[in-house]
Amino acid sequence: MQLRDTPEQAAWREEVRAFIRENLPAEIRGVTGYFYDPRTNPAFGQWRDALVRRGWIAPAWPKEYGGAGMTVVEQFILNQEFAEAGAPQPGGLGVMMLGPTLITHGTEEQKREHLPRILSGEVIWCQGYSEPGAGSDLAGLQTRAVRDGDDFIINGQKIWTSFAHFADWCFLLARTDPDAPKHRGITYFLVDMKSPGITVRPLVNMAGGHDFNEVFFEDVRVPARNVVGEVNRGWYVGATTLDFERSSIGTAVGQRKSIERYTAWLRDHRAQLPPSTVAAIRLAWADRAVDVQVLTLLAYRIISMQAAGKIPNAEASIAKLFTSETGQRIAHTALRMLGTAGVLMDRSAPFKGEAARAYLNAVSLTIAGGTSEIQRNIIAQRGLGLPRD
Repeated sequence: MQLRDTPEQAAWREEVRAFIRENLPAEIRGVTGYFYDPRTNPAFGQWRDALVRRGWIAPAWPKEYGGAGMTVVEQFILNQEFAEAGAPQPGGLGVMMLGPTLITHGTEEQKREHLPRILSGEVIWCQGYSEPGAGSDLAGLQTRAVRDGDDFIINGQKIWTSFAHFADWCFLLARTDPDAPKHRGITYFLVDMKSPGITVRPLVNMAGGHDFNEVFFEDVRVPARNVVGEVNRGWYVGATTLDFERSSIGTAVGQRKSIERYTAWLRDHRAQLPPSTVAAIRLAWADRAVDVQVLTLLAYRIISMQAAGKIPNAEASIAKLFTSETGQRIAHTALRMLGTAGVLMDRSAPFKGEAARAYLNAVSLTIAGGTSEIQRNIIAQRGLGLPRD
């Protein structure tokens, strides 16, 4: 694992920094998330256009599909510098997950239709995977798709569908052979969210945010040409989608910056706090700083494996598990420091209520993307060679 830049990597890092200085509008610096809509914010559209010109919306995509053909190390450095500068990374699930899946498994017609609109921001995607009875055991999904001439008719329900309330399209897994073993009777579809029969209902989280939704499909017709890969072999296409995740370096940088903001507040307000509280919280923030450094090294480990042509498996689960639990520990430490004022979520509270919202949102971190229990099973079985429980 190489922690220092080579001269070539250092030059590339400076190129990225110069690009950010010249092109990132000040009003969107620090905007978080991959799903900011360029259609509703001119500054974000300006930033996106600059990235499109360089092929940096999807930097690891091949150049023939609008990417920059970067190596994994080049993309790692780019993600790192974007996170340091607070530069939003446009594209959402279309860039992160669907685009690479279509490049790998899609037809030329599907690539021509969907890839350019992902890069331009014209189309926003959501993911139709989880169901009320199929979350960690995703292969147990029951949404049905039945062939009817040139179409499939889909019936069922998806849940925890991020941003379905403004997504234009959905990539979805549905069961096409109920008699096959559960991993073998699933097909991967591209579904227009404007199709008749689709109903989206909001799921508001504990922090009052509306990112998640439940989506109902009632006799929704989907053209057979929208099947990605082979019918009944969609599980393997879906697994490919799950493999395309950015490294956690952006999360590590973001968590380090949160710690820096909180510790700066502690320095400014220490005279107003009991000495015993200050002493305890200083030690707690030191522990959190160590956590983030470990997380950074885990990200370097993964990217080093990818650069060597290896596929991180248990290593990715270790990073995901540690990332999510570190986020919870940071949120808990912030509330301990702020005391009763920390539970307020209005703008008069310290950090304008950010700490309380972060604490509530952190509950989902160890569930989304594979629960901590699932990650520990993967680490035990594939990393340590232990038998299945």
